[in-house]
Parts: sequence; C-alpha cells; structure tokens
Amino acid sequence: MAAAATMAAAARELVLRAGASDMEEEEGPLGGGPGLQEPLQIGELDITSDEFILDEVDVHIQANLEDELVKEALKTGVDLRHYSKQVELELQQIEQKSIRDYIQESENIASLHNQITACDAVLERMEQMLGAFQSDLSSISSEIRTLQEQSGAMNIRLRNRQAVRGKLGELVDGLVVPSALVTAILEAPVTEPRFLEQLQELDAKAAAVREQEARGTAACADVRGVLDRLRVKAVTKIREFILQKIYSFRKPMTNYQIPQTALLKYRFFYQFLLGNERATAKEIRDEYVETLSKIYLSYYRSYLGRLMKVQYEEVAEKDDLMGVEDTAKKDILCDLTVFLDSGPSRFFSKPSLRSRNTIFTLGTRGSVISPAELEAPILVPHTAQRGEQRYPFEALFRSQHYALLDNSCREYLFICEFFVVSGPAAHDLFHAVMGRTLSMTQKHLESYLVDCYDAIAVFLCIHIVLRFRNITAKRDVPALDRYWEQVLALLWPRFELILEMNVQSVRSTDPQRLGGLDTRPHYITRRYAEFSSALVSINQTIPNERTMQLLGQLQVEVENFVLRVAAEFSSRKEQLVFLINNYDMMLGVLMERAADDSKEVESFQQLLNARTQEFIEELLSPPFGGLVAFVKEAEALIERGQAERLRGEEARVTQLIRGFGSSWKSSVESLSQDVMRSFTNFRNGTSIIQGALTQLIQLYHRFHRVLSQPQLRALPARAELINIHHLMVELKKHKPNF
Repeated sequence: MAAAATMAAAARELVLRAGASDMEEEEGPLGGGPGLQEPLQIGELDITSDEFILDEVDVHIQANLEDELVKEALKTGVDLRHYSKQVELELQQIEQKSIRDYIQESENIASLHNQITACDAVLERMEQMLGAFQSDLSSISSEIRTLQEQSGAMNIRLRNRQAVRGKLGELVDGLVVPSALVTAILEAPVTEPRFLEQLQELDAKAAAVREQEARGTAACADVRGVLDRLRVKAVTKIREFILQKIYSFRKPMTNYQIPQTALLKYRFFYQFLLGNERATAKEIRDEYVETLSKIYLSYYRSYLGRLMKVQYEEVAEKDDLMGVEDTAKKDILCDLTVFLDSGPSRFFSKPSLRSRNTIFTLGTRGSVISPAELEAPILVPHTAQRGEQRYPFEALFRSQHYALLDNSCREYLFICEFFVVSGPAAHDLFHAVMGRTLSMTQKHLESYLVDCYDAIAVFLCIHIVLRFRNITAKRDVPALDRYWEQVLALLWPRFELILEMNVQSVRSTDPQRLGGLDTRPHYITRRYAEFSSALVSINQTIPNERTMQLLGQLQVEVENFVLRVAAEFSSRKEQLVFLINNYDMMLGVLMERAADDSKEVESFQQLLNARTQEFIEELLSPPFGGLVAFVKEAEALIERGQAERLRGEEARVTQLIRGFGSSWKSSVESLSQDVMRSFTNFRNGTSIIQGALTQLIQLYHRFHRVLSQPQLRALPARAELINIHHLMVELKKHKPNF
C-alpha cells in the first residue's frame, strides 16, 4: 500500500509538471479513450509575463524525463493519466480501509487515552511532593549552615581559652616556687643530686622571672624576693664548694687531676654563677687560673731540673765537629799519664765511655720517634737515678714535652667544658693557665740550645715536635699550635747552624795535618756516612727540603775532602784504592738506613763505579799493558782500513803470545792478592777481582779477533794461543768466595 501511494504521488507530480502537452489522447476528446487529446488550458498561462522563459521550461522537462519512474513508464508505454486515476482509486481504498481499522481500535485508543490521563494526574501529584521536599531541604540546609557557623565560633573560643590557659599555666608554673626547691637549696649539701636538680629549677625560674619582668608582668614582684634570697644562698654554697676544691690543689703531693675531674660533675654550678652572679664567677675563674698556673709552673720547673740530671754527662761540644782531628790516641796517652801520676783510683774515676752519647751515629736513638716510644710513659728521674741510667737529650725532650702535651690537652678540654668557653676565649683562658709554664719551658730550651752541638739530637727534637703537633691536631686542641711554632723556630736555626759548622770544619780540614795516611776509609768519611745516613733515615718519615739542601752541601765538601786526601798519595793506584775504600764504606752505611733510590746513594754509587773501572784498568796495566796497547792500536788500524800495517808487527805479536802464555797465571794470582790486601771490604774486593778477570777475558778475546785478520792468520805463533774457553775455566779458579 505504501509503495502504491508513492507511485501515485509520483505520477501525479509528473502530470502536473507535463501539463497539457502535445501528447495525443487515445480515447478521444471526452477524456478517457485512446487517441484523444486533452485540451490545452491556455488561460492558466501568462504568456505576457517576463518570467516566462522557454529555456527554463526545457530544463524542467529534461530533468523530469531523466526521472527513473518516467523512464520506466515511457519504456513500457503506460498512459500516465490512466495510471494516475488508478493510483487515486487505490488511495481511496486504502483510506477507507484505514478508517475501518481505526473504528475497530477505537476502544483501545479510548482506553489508552484514559491511562495517559491517569498517568498525568499521578505525575502531577509527584511533582507537588518533590516540590515540597525541595522546600524542606532548603530550610534544612540553612539550619545546617547556621549550626556550622555556631560550631566554628565555639571552636575558636575554645582554642583561645586553651591558649590562654596554657600560657597562664606556664606563667604560673614559672613563677610559683615549690617547697621542695626551697628545702633543697637551703638545707641539702651541694654534692647531693637533688641540690643539682633544684638548682637547675631555680635557674630556670630566675630566667623566666627576668623574661616576664621585661614584658611588664606584675605578678613577678610577688616572687622576686623569694628567688633573690634563694639565689644568694645557692651562690654562697656553690662558691664555698668550688673554692674548697681549688684550694685542695695546693696541698703538697696532691694529684690535682682527681679533684679537677670531680669538678666536671658539677660544671652546672659555674654555669649558674655565670648567669646569676658574674662577679662570683669571675672570682672563681681568677682563683682557678692563679692556682693552676702556679702548680703547673712549680711542677714543670722541678721536673725539668730533675730530668736534666739523668742526661749523659759527656755531650757534644763546640769542638766535636766532623772535620776535627781524631784525638782518641792522645786521650789514651793522657789517661795513661794520669794513671801513672795519680794512681788507679783517679784514672778510673772518669765516666765509662759506654754512657757517652754518640755524636755522629744514630744507633738506637732513632727509636725515640717510633710510635711505640713517642707516646710511652714519661721518664721518672728518681727511678733513673737509682738505676744509674742516663739518656740522650732527645729522650729527655720527648718525656718533657709529652708530659706537657698530655697535661695541656687535658687542661684545654677541662677549660672548654667547665668554664663554657670556645674559640679565642678558650685560647686566652688556656694561656692564662699554661702561659707561664710554656714560657719557662721555652726559655729552658733556648738556654740549652746555646751550648748544644749535637745535630742528631736537635733534628730528632724537631721531628718529635712535628709528631706531637699532629697528635694535638687529632685531639682537636689548637691551643698549643703557637707553642709548637715557637719551639721549631728555636730548633731549626740551631740545627742549620750545627750543620754549617760541620760543613765548614770539613772544608777547612788540611789533609797534611792529619798525620800518617793509609788507604783504609778515613774516620772523617766514616763520620759523614754515619751522620748523613742518620739524618736521611729520620728525614724520610717527614721529608724536609731544607734538610736535603744542607746535606747536599755537606756531601760536596766531603767529596772534595776525599779528593784532597787522595791527592796526598804518590801513586795513582793508591789514590784509587783510597777513593774506592771510602766511597764503598759511605755507600754501605747509607744503604743500611737510606732508600736505595735516594740521591746520596745514587751519587756515591756512580762515583764508586767510575773509580772501580779506573782501578781495574790501572791494575791490569803492569802485567798486561803491552797486550792492551797492541789491541787498541790494531783495532784502530782495522777501523781506519790500514790492516796491512799489521804485517810488520809479527815479532811483537809473537812476543805477546808467548809472554801471556808464560806469565798470565802468576800475574792473575798476584793481582788477586794485591786486591785483597788493598780493600777492607772483602765483598768489594771480590767484585773488583771479578771485574778485572772479566775485562782480561774480553781483552784476550779481542786479541784473538785481531789475530784472525788475514795479515796475521799465517803467523806460526798463533798455534801457541790459549783457548778462550780454557782461559775462562782457569780464571774461575782464581775467583775468591766469601
């Protein structure tokens, strides 16, 4: 039905668009038959209008002809008017059928209408109820907001009242003086714990009252009198207690460190005085400074005096220098004369040489700067005197300054903790206590150094100070830094002066005034070797460039001295023996203590190698000089291309071959004995013999190469040459073993 209606509408539209065209009616002019033409309704057209445009009509006709329904109708040849009427008839039928259907469903439609009406009534009632609910909720929301505002206001009032209550409670608690506080301050001894607790409470209340008075709190006047009386009572008791402790330091034979340590438990007493009675606090501090400064000064003056009595009786003097002539023989003769004149009692009254401090030799003296000895217990003079023990100056210096370091560190930490000071204030208070002692110790050292000529002792003291300075830095006690610098300022110039005096003594030594000379190591070079190795071994722990420079100057002067002494020998061989013995001795002593790569060791090693090589050449020259000269001349000719000149040397070569074959064994034996007699160090002599034999083998090997030249190859004496391997085997027999 819908499709038919659509077709009818489309057909009607086509008819209206086409109008009364020139299509012929098939049923005649009355309409209906085929062949009839429908009359044209000209009256409906306005041909006079300007809007009537034929072109537009053609466009509409063309568009309608392109319609799918029109194309289908034209293709099948259907009459559109007849088809239109048929469609209208179908529409009428459909309309009638629709009306009948509607009439049949009228009851249902009426029921549906009634139901819709009832639903509208229900929805209207619900709308009214929701409106009432909305109105009620609006009123409740306003009430909630009102309650919330009231609750916020109540919270603010509550917080304000709590804040006022807290501050008022603090104020009241700070101002109220409980009976327990009064009882403890008035009646309890200061050593009881409850006195200390109530004293802290009193200090807090006094601070609180001062703070409230600054704010203008009137209630402070009610408790000011009570607090002032309690404060005066507490100050009086504390003053008497602390002064009694300080006065106990003055008792003879008292270990002041015990009451000093006890005072630390009551360090709050001084803090209380400092905050409430500064005049009394200053009185106690001044009394402490005066008492302790006298105690330290008296203790160290007495200790120094007794300590110096256990020093070695024989110490270095201004004449005990490296370049001074050795008078050991003269001293023995003098002692023998005294023995003959005065008897054995006076002769043996002189102290034993075993107690004499060595001047140029380190020995065991270097142990004083070892970690174990550096912080060892201090020396007790009366114990050492009973045991007749004697010590070098550096041991006394270490004991003295370790005691000073230990007491100074303890005193500085006590001052900082008890008197509540730090930084510059702590330094000033420390020097007020220890200043006189430090000054006395420094003056004593200065007076001792004026007559001190023991360079090793002074150098050990320098390194003791350097290590003690590191210890004080680790203990975080900077108060002694200035003292260490002052002590070093005394020690370094003295050490440099003694070194310069030794340098000058070596420089001014005249070898001709030293008496008889021999090729053994000289006692001055031995002194230098021991002295230099001692300083180098000490300096390796904490290197100092200035020390190395001074040692370099001394080394130059000793090398020059050795050369001057060597020049006193008539033969070059004796000169070389003397030089080698001295260089070898100095090198051996240095290598015992100094590192192998030190500058001194390398310098003497080079000198020893150069002189050893020269001595080997000098040693081989007498027995094998002709052979050496010929080999050098022949090699020079061969190198210049003049080997033909060797033909004239056949007689000389024959003599050399036969002379070497007949005398080399005796010459080597004599050479070995001569070397072993000349050198005090057998290892060095063995090395020289081995070097000489090695050079001899090389020389004979070169001689073989020269004789292998064409010019000398036919020489009959070549058959008498000793086989090089046989020579090596024989020479090994002459190598000494030690």
